Amino acid sequence: MCYWPDPNSRFHVIQWATNAVDKVRRGLWNTLRENGNTGQASDVNRTRWAVLKNPEDLTGEQRTTLAAIAKTNNRLYRAYLLKEQLRAVFAARGKTGRALLAGWLTWAARCRIPEFVKLAKAIRRYRSLIRNTLDHGLSNARSESTNTHLRVLTRRAYGFRSPQALITMAMLTRSRLCPPLPARSTKD
Repeated sequence: MCYWPDPNSRFHVIQWATNAVDKVRRGLWNTLRENGNTGQASDVNRTRWAVLKNPEDLTGEQRTTLAAIAKTNNRLYRAYLLKEQLRAVFAARGKTGRALLAGWLTWAARCRIPEFVKLAKAIRRYRSLIRNTLDHGLSNARSESTNTHLRVLTRRAYGFRSPQALITMAMLTRSRLCPPLPARSTKD
């Protein structure tokens, strides 16, 4: 059984695609090593950040590496393009995003890259939730941020004597309340 994270967040869906690209890259690297092509294997191993990073964050050397991949390794380059096209789906939103998603699903299902065929099946399974994300632009980022802050508070509250102290600390730090401090006077 495969666990898929929450598809309500564009971050998670794009993370699935990024993981799929990395699996394609690692599979190619392992195949080349097993066949004794150590020179090509080390070249593929050095492509990691070029295929995983967003295009706007690539360095000049990584852009050159990506151009070399386009010429020498069609499968890895198609996996990279699938990842970037999925990013474009979430950048578009609304009806345009839905149309791009439908096109992306067709392309991914027919690409003959097993990692992306599997990803396309997962996205089809969660299609209605992903459509809602495209239509309304909602994300679970705020709730994930709150959960992270609460985990940090729980670590800090390890020595507290009761759970009520942790609850009070959470309410104080995560709410927008600003109660007056007892030892300070307010000037009118």
